[in-house]
Amino acid sequence: MRAVLLDIEGTTCPVPFVSQVLFPYARERLDEVLRTEGNADLAALIDAIDGAMAADGAAAAEQPRRPPSHGERVRFLQSLIDQDRKLPALKELQGLIWDQGYASGALQCRLFEDVAPTLRGWRKNGLLLAVYSSGSVKAQQLLYGHSTDGDLRDLFSRWFDTSTGPKGEASSYSAIARELKLAPAAILFVSDSRNELEAARSAGMATRFSVRPENPAVDSGPFEAITSLAQIEI
Repeated sequence: MRAVLLDIEGTTCPVPFVSQVLFPYARERLDEVLRTEGNADLAALIDAIDGAMAADGAAAAEQPRRPPSHGERVRFLQSLIDQDRKLPALKELQGLIWDQGYASGALQCRLFEDVAPTLRGWRKNGLLLAVYSSGSVKAQQLLYGHSTDGDLRDLFSRWFDTSTGPKGEASSYSAIARELKLAPAAILFVSDSRNELEAARSAGMATRFSVRPENPAVDSGPFEAITSLAQIEI
């Protein structure tokens, strides 16, 4: 084994951190942030949001000929967050909001106690570490850069999000192996999702099923289960 590929939620940090801390934090600040003027990056995101609203069946039916209002944009994005629907522009906007929250100290991620020591030990032993999460690469780096165990970003060599491909498809893991320049069999993928593990195994990777407090799924099925990264022998 030459590399470890890690999911985040339910693997290295509690699932509620994202659903009960990060998402509500962004949701509450959408109105304020979308009112910011003179930001070219934000203007591009608003254009992308308007395009998504036009493509959305319900939104198009409600407003066929005029651009959406500020309030309609906010409600549209809040509904996406509430439904956990993925939209690239929303992910980028959340990243901007979280960046401000982490920088101010309002946000900090609590990792499971075994995570930081195990990651440091793996790196010391020469293993390549990478992240594959449905959250954007920016969100991943913010989380690990502002953890309760300090800034851990330097421990990771590569970061992958769904721009690489869906986490439930074997082709995504094959693409990651190519990016890492390793045979899939030389990579261990750890996740709390059986669907993701099945896809990784189909691509030829080794797998472990993460069982953590507050994880919604605890049945490991055919996969070897762990309750701590320290249990993994490499």
